[in-house]
Amino acid sequence: MEKIKKLLEEKKINELKNILNELKSADISAIIEELDEEIDKEKLLIVFRVLSQEKAGEVFSYFSSDMQEKLIKDLTDRELKRVIDELYMDDTVDLLEEMPANVVERVLKNVKPEDRIIINELLKYPEDSAGSIMTTEFVHLKENMTVIQALERIRKIGLEKETIYYCYVLTDERKLIGIVDLKKLVIKENEELIRNLMETNVIKVTTLEDKENVAKAFGKYDLLALPVVDNKDKMVGIVTVDDAMDVMQDEATEDVEKMAAMSPKEDTYFATSVFKHAKNRILWLLLLMLSATITGNIINKYENAFAVIPLLVAFIPMIMDTGGNCGSQSATLIIRGLATDEIKLKDIYKVIWKEFRVSIIVGIILAVVNGISIIIQYKDIMLAVTLGITFIITVILSKLIGCILPLLAKKLKLDPALMAAPLITTIVDACSILVYFNVATLIML
Repeated sequence: MEKIKKLLEEKKINELKNILNELKSADISAIIEELDEEIDKEKLLIVFRVLSQEKAGEVFSYFSSDMQEKLIKDLTDRELKRVIDELYMDDTVDLLEEMPANVVERVLKNVKPEDRIIINELLKYPEDSAGSIMTTEFVHLKENMTVIQALERIRKIGLEKETIYYCYVLTDERKLIGIVDLKKLVIKENEELIRNLMETNVIKVTTLEDKENVAKAFGKYDLLALPVVDNKDKMVGIVTVDDAMDVMQDEATEDVEKMAAMSPKEDTYFATSVFKHAKNRILWLLLLMLSATITGNIINKYENAFAVIPLLVAFIPMIMDTGGNCGSQSATLIIRGLATDEIKLKDIYKVIWKEFRVSIIVGIILAVVNGISIIIQYKDIMLAVTLGITFIITVILSKLIGCILPLLAKKLKLDPALMAAPLITTIVDACSILVYFNVATLIML
């Protein structure tokens, strides 16, 4: 960073160009975004302009949407066209989806007419579908081609395609009949026919397939790219592994936000305004605050027990926290299992049985450790027994609630993350207090 700033000050542009073009595009993108906060606009544009055309397009694709918008406004039409020409179709579509209308208009003005038609088609697909994240730039072959003909075709058009590792074998009607990878083409004899090399059992998805399911397919089958077909089984594009990783990151972020009782947001932390942050959080917090009054009412109901044994009050936080933590542990594991497809709805009884056995072990250990502590500190065996029984029952209830609620949400077509920590904690708090005072009433009063 310091070296780049120094070269800019000394106007050593050639040296700056050499340094930048040796770096990875993602690193250059990060450097420029940091420089944006430290140097003026003119110097920042110099840094971007010294990049080669190909490098500039790659770097631009790594920028945040805010940085992309700034550059689009500052670049000339000619420079903008050079950058957009280097973007793959899916990156161009992603760019247009993020930009305001006036910026979109300027971008489209600098897109080739034939590309504009494809972009408009891609923009029509639902936001969460495979069609919305696919690119139309892939290598396709004919089954009657020889290896040497296929390699010649790859050399001719491969530079414009997003990936050449997988080549797709299509009929004249563009129906997908097979796939062959570049490694096979390189090691086979020149006269070998593609039909003898291609894999016919092809993993593929439709344009309307949920993009989260598409991302899961990459992990399940260890893919680098996944073909996308339309409702007539004609191949229209591919989803590449980098786009699948973006989907997985977005889905993970959304789940974490829901588990923390916040409405999901699309912008980054700093790009989101204070008001929007508050808006995303307040609804859940209000709901959870009001639901917590149930626990308060239960405690009020047993105020006579407090009067007789005031010490009971001291253990309420410990019991509530233990219950909430146990429920959250189970919920987190089940939500992860559902996200990775390890756990299915049909596994509900297996999950309940497993969590029940876990809760018995955990509950007994907590009861014994706490019981020893109570006897040493208060010399009260009945209090130790009361808390021990409470812990065992609370842990069992908490873990069962924590595993059942996410599965119930999945059954009702809701996001399992909605049933995560905050909501489960509120329910478990009420249950643990009920258990505690009922046990205490039976044993100690």
